[in-house]
Amino acid sequence: MSTINSQDDEDTFKILIATDIHLGYMEKDPVRGNDTFVTFNEILDHAQKNEVDFILLGGDLFHDNKPSRKTIHACLESLRRYCMGDRPVQFEILSDQAVNFCNSMFPWVNYQDENLNISIPVFSIHGNHDDPTGADALCALDILSCAGLLNHFGRSTSVEKIDISPILLRKGRTKIALYGLGAIPDERLYRMFVNKQVTMLRPKEDEDSWFNLFVIHQNRSKHGATNYIPEQFLDDFINLVVWGHEHECKIAPCQNQQQHFYVSQPGSSVVTSLSPGEAVKKHIGLLHVRGKKMKMHKIPLETVRTFYMDDIVLADHPDLFNPDNPKVTQAIQAFCMEKVEMMLDNAERERLGNPRQPAKPLIRLRVDYAGGFEPFNIHRFSQKYMDRVANPKDIIHFFRHREQKAKNDNDLNFGSLFSRPASDGMTLRVEDLVKQYFQTAEKKVQLSLLTEKGMGEAVQEFVDKEEKDAIEELVKFQLEKTQRFLKERHTAAEEEKIDEEVRKFRESRKKNAEEEDEEVREAMTRARAHRSEDAKSMSGAHRSEDAVLVAASSDEEAMDTGMKGSGDSDDGFPATLTRGRGRARGRTRGARGQNPTARGSSQRRRGSSGRESAPSSRTYKALSVPAKNMSIMNAFRSLKPDLLNSSKSYSEDIIDDDSDVEAASTAPSSKVNPRLSSTPSLGKSGSQSQTSKGVDFESDEDEFDPFQTTATSRRK
Repeated sequence: MSTINSQDDEDTFKILIATDIHLGYMEKDPVRGNDTFVTFNEILDHAQKNEVDFILLGGDLFHDNKPSRKTIHACLESLRRYCMGDRPVQFEILSDQAVNFCNSMFPWVNYQDENLNISIPVFSIHGNHDDPTGADALCALDILSCAGLLNHFGRSTSVEKIDISPILLRKGRTKIALYGLGAIPDERLYRMFVNKQVTMLRPKEDEDSWFNLFVIHQNRSKHGATNYIPEQFLDDFINLVVWGHEHECKIAPCQNQQQHFYVSQPGSSVVTSLSPGEAVKKHIGLLHVRGKKMKMHKIPLETVRTFYMDDIVLADHPDLFNPDNPKVTQAIQAFCMEKVEMMLDNAERERLGNPRQPAKPLIRLRVDYAGGFEPFNIHRFSQKYMDRVANPKDIIHFFRHREQKAKNDNDLNFGSLFSRPASDGMTLRVEDLVKQYFQTAEKKVQLSLLTEKGMGEAVQEFVDKEEKDAIEELVKFQLEKTQRFLKERHTAAEEEKIDEEVRKFRESRKKNAEEEDEEVREAMTRARAHRSEDAKSMSGAHRSEDAVLVAASSDEEAMDTGMKGSGDSDDGFPATLTRGRGRARGRTRGARGQNPTARGSSQRRRGSSGRESAPSSRTYKALSVPAKNMSIMNAFRSLKPDLLNSSKSYSEDIIDDDSDVEAASTAPSSKVNPRLSSTPSLGKSGSQSQTSKGVDFESDEDEFDPFQTTATSRRK
């Protein structure tokens, strides 16, 4: 292969490549809380020292979809410190930036903004952790883009067709077409590739003179029939693919033998799961591109916390462990301690050559206790390493690797799903479990209107994106659509015929996957819009309640003023008892001391007054239960006018008297004092070519080691 002789000349692009930084991961952990921030600073420091032209990130810059203020602040601080300065940017953009950054309020690259002084531009796509959500479909990267510290590209808003338009860069005589595609659900993108709904646009002039660089954030390894993106789906004119989402570091470019492009998988820069793939040494890449030649230089990350893991199969050591021995558990524990100590010694030796490495390593020992063995107490074992290991609670992982033959092929064997540890690379997704459950459930609990796929995606939205109205809106949307279908069919009002029509309608929807996806997207859009409307109504309700409280406070003060003269009445007790007024309390105590009889009557009067006289106490009404908590059957009934009259709403009156005792009574709202208005409900707050593409690659190394729903009832 040809060599790039001068890598610092005016025709060579220098690009720093990293993916899956996961800022904010375990930020509340006292030991590992700052790991992601320290490593992010190291990555940016490498970019500054190597004087790169730009930084290319492959998604999942943030770990949470809604990162905390601490995480946002740390990210802004780092980008401002390392990426702003007087060093001029040496390349230019030739493409239409209004198309490349069409989703931004400032549709141009940040270093061309006259109000900013950018020395190292950062280009990034979004990942599955920090993808756009909510009513406005915003993500954390949009905040950074609006602040002018990052260029967010590769976002696709269409669900019917994806046109990937490249950012055209030129430095001297080298031209790069930078393609990007942010994270999209793998099943949907797989189907769109199969249906030829994904198009990568190419420059009209001299299309063969461009170095085509594509960054993507999807499953590369196969997790299901369609839950990944095969490399063969990508166009063969691409020269290099930077693949995000996969955390195992395989940054040395490897060539696809069918499409003849190279694939680089940088992996994550932080250990987010105690799995074998995460134990591989972490690297970032310094990519040199000149003409159509490239070279990838691996840069090891020195601030990443070391991670060692080992496996033990007890059945493989019959000479050491006998399950019939009463002291076999102690022997197993001692053997595990030896293994952990060996890994700690290895970590300490590695740290001696790198003082920037965190002191406490990550240790994982997986123990297969199949064969009649019993696990020992993990918590007691962990106590011995509290001061030496960063993850003392997760050191030992017991599992039994057994193969069971299901009695019935139609029965779902959940045990087979969990027999292997999650760290083996097996990913369990919510929608898959929902689908498998309903496919194998009894007939009486089968879905008759909804589809398993739609329900699974709604539950996934609820869990991952905190769309609390996702399931309810999906139920309402599909119910309304079914009702319209029955009306158009003029179905007779007979239960059997209705059931038959509903079953046919459901089967037709299951066959049409695109229509079903459209239903789910429409339901999610309604859920986000519903949440946005509720947020506005909540702020209005807050203002209304504040006004009511101010008026009530004024009335109470006026009442107290009127009661000052009546405190010396012949009865020996104040006519009206109010809470929190010192003078009324003092006179009441004096009256008690002067007249014991009056004191007793005062106490009795207080009890009756606190419960019967509304003006003499504060009355609170609890909020009605939000509609999001109702079951699916209730959701069906709520849409039928003839069933609305049978529903009951309940309210709660809480009365505070002077004895600081709250008396709560629950009664149907029809019996509540009509003067007490109910507070509104709040919440819901390609062609394939076998010829060479003329790409020369040179490696600097010969080998490379590879759900809780809460009813928020607010009380004022």
